[in-house]
Amino acid sequence: MSNSEKKKEPRGRVFIVRERCKGCGFCIEFCPTKVLAFEEGYNDKGYHPPMVAKPEACSGCNLCGLYCPDFAIHGLRVRPVEAQEADHATC
Repeated sequence: MSNSEKKKEPRGRVFIVRERCKGCGFCIEFCPTKVLAFEEGYNDKGYHPPMVAKPEACSGCNLCGLYCPDFAIHGLRVRPVEAQEADHATC
């Protein structure tokens, strides 16, 4: 597989607590890489929570979590698999 055919690994990951969300949309609005979108379905409170629409675009910056007034979402940076393997090789 050539470099152009390699699937781009995400640099970050988003975690959402659907039932805590009140559907304000701050996380969607302020995401610099436009990873999030509103879900079509509703949570138990009757709100449209966010969903991860483009996981490959996530940088793990956590702006979604910083803007969320209900602590219903957060982002984390993930390390590339190659870096993790290198750490284990030096043990």
